[in-house]
Amino acid sequence: MKDIFKQIPPFINYLFLFGVVIFISFLFPSNLKFKYDFKKGDLWRYEDLIAPFDFPVLKNAEEVAKEKEKLKEEYPVYFEWDTEIPGKQIRFFESAFQEKLKSLQNNAQFEDVFVRANDYKVFGKKLLESFYKRGIIALPNEFKDKGNDFVVTILKGNQSIQYTLGSLLTIDKIKDLLPDSLLSSRLRESDLLYSLLESAIRPNIRYKKELTEQNKNASIANLSKTRGMVHQGDLIVPKGAIITEETYMKLASFKAKYEEEVSSKKVKYTVWGGYFLLTGLIILVFFVYLRHYTPEVYSSMKRMSFIFLWPILFSYLVFLVEKTDVLSAYMIPFCIVPIVVKHFFNVRLALLTHIVVVFIASFLSSLGYEFTLMQILAGLVILISDVDSRDWSKIFRSIGYLFLTYAISSLGLSIIQEGSLSAVNWGHFGWLFFNVFLTLMAYPLIPLIERLFGFTSSFTLMELADMNQPLLKELALKAPGTLQHSLQVANLAEGAALKIGANALLLKVAAYYHDIGKTKNPQYFIENQSGENPHQTLDVMDSAKVIIRHVPDGAAMARKGKLPQLLIDFILTHHGTTRVEYFYRTYKNEHPDEEVDESLFRYPGPKPSTKEQAILMLADSIEAASKSLKNPSEEELFSFIDKIVEGKINQGQLDDANLTFRELNECVDVFKAILKSVYHVRVEYPEEKGKKR
Repeated sequence: MKDIFKQIPPFINYLFLFGVVIFISFLFPSNLKFKYDFKKGDLWRYEDLIAPFDFPVLKNAEEVAKEKEKLKEEYPVYFEWDTEIPGKQIRFFESAFQEKLKSLQNNAQFEDVFVRANDYKVFGKKLLESFYKRGIIALPNEFKDKGNDFVVTILKGNQSIQYTLGSLLTIDKIKDLLPDSLLSSRLRESDLLYSLLESAIRPNIRYKKELTEQNKNASIANLSKTRGMVHQGDLIVPKGAIITEETYMKLASFKAKYEEEVSSKKVKYTVWGGYFLLTGLIILVFFVYLRHYTPEVYSSMKRMSFIFLWPILFSYLVFLVEKTDVLSAYMIPFCIVPIVVKHFFNVRLALLTHIVVVFIASFLSSLGYEFTLMQILAGLVILISDVDSRDWSKIFRSIGYLFLTYAISSLGLSIIQEGSLSAVNWGHFGWLFFNVFLTLMAYPLIPLIERLFGFTSSFTLMELADMNQPLLKELALKAPGTLQHSLQVANLAEGAALKIGANALLLKVAAYYHDIGKTKNPQYFIENQSGENPHQTLDVMDSAKVIIRHVPDGAAMARKGKLPQLLIDFILTHHGTTRVEYFYRTYKNEHPDEEVDESLFRYPGPKPSTKEQAILMLADSIEAASKSLKNPSEEELFSFIDKIVEGKINQGQLDDANLTFRELNECVDVFKAILKSVYHVRVEYPEEKGKKR
């Protein structure tokens, strides 16, 4: 039964892993992925490509756009010939002519009009008929700048007849023609007809706007997007050939037809299975890394959820962006991942998480290898630039480096593909700028993630480093000697952390709080004693219990004060499972014949499990023990420090700390340098021969 319960955490991890792979796999398309990768200007590095089926060659986007613009300029313009208007307007002229005669009865000036009234009327009617026979068009403003050769289509009954504008009349043209036409009539008083004819003229050809728009839109919609055919067995591109514009369009057309024809014949679950295998392999490799190299993550479902949140989240973002034609996957701020993960863990895990996210996103994106290259390169730069979330000048400098990386890599790839700067798509840089701007969201995200997952950020550590914090104020009031000891330990630990690249801020704050348990009984610790030693009145075993008690007391105070678990772990591990050596040896000397139970003199532990916890243990032990030295020489001081470190190693206290010997030696060098300056150790110069110093 115990063995079953031991297997529960790994089982949950594996189940969680399977769920992540399933979720991401369902975001992938169900169609086959085209197996050739090609770009304009590149060499065709595959074997000769023979067409396996017939397919039309697509026009490129620029060609289609030009044809659309041409159609917008050269589309059929429709008018309608109104057959009722000529008769109506001729009758209007006749009526107006009779009214005019009545008004002129007593006017001797127009004698010829009264004598030949019928001739005047007949001429006017015939002139109107000739105008309407030719056609009088009402031309909208948008067509007035068209030349006489511009063709319009006129609907006349059941017929549609094409006319040029030059063959039709307008009101303005008729006004210009009337004077000459009246002169040719040989009627002596023909001027009388001018105003009558002018008022009788109305256009009989009207613009059909709705019909014109419908036909224009239909022409654009039905525009052919193909030119020519490639037949089965034709050579599409030979091996080693340069991919020209024409070849590129053939390949793009083949790809489109392949995905349409071939993919539809395949079972979508088979394609999904391929994506599932690839995603599963990437996630599995990442999972194995977490298990072997980051046990603190693997053993915590909360931390596992945090790490695998990123591939899930960014896969879904790419999935959404790819479903739209407006957005580009280049706008997605992938560099948020390494910034946030590094903040809570380490550079190595941040980089690997970023690579996993980019690899999976690349399967979902249609942007090709350039996308993968640029995103991985950007992640490397953001990690190398050593972003510090507490320093805005460093943040903006890192963001500047990020944009330069994107811009330079994008420009280089564009030049490779297009062959010149003039062909570079500068609008693409707008998406990259937006990406960099969104990357700034990483910094307000850090406190939110801290609260959601119970992590400890540098913002919280900075707050806890304030000496006005309640626990530190209590330590200063009740155990001032312990506070001074803690400050010295913080100095040693921070220096060592900076040397080996550990978390210096975390160590500094942990050192402040590691001995807060001593505030329960401050007088029992030598740094707070100024007179009688209370241990003189206690049994040795009771003294050991009081000393050991400061560790669980400190952890309890930290929990009550709502300190992060990360700092509580430092309190519990800063003595590991070492013995209270002084009281152990005293008891053993006082009871030589008794078998001593060592567990009664050992701290409860656990041992340090991180580099930072190991550094704090060493710094604490070295700082406390060095107080016993009185004016040591450099050799004595260094030998003393080496002896303490060797003791910790021999007792196995550093076995789980993942601290290398190189890092350990560098830490010890820092301890020696700092304590040498504290104790003002001077080098003893050798005496000059023949002289006494």
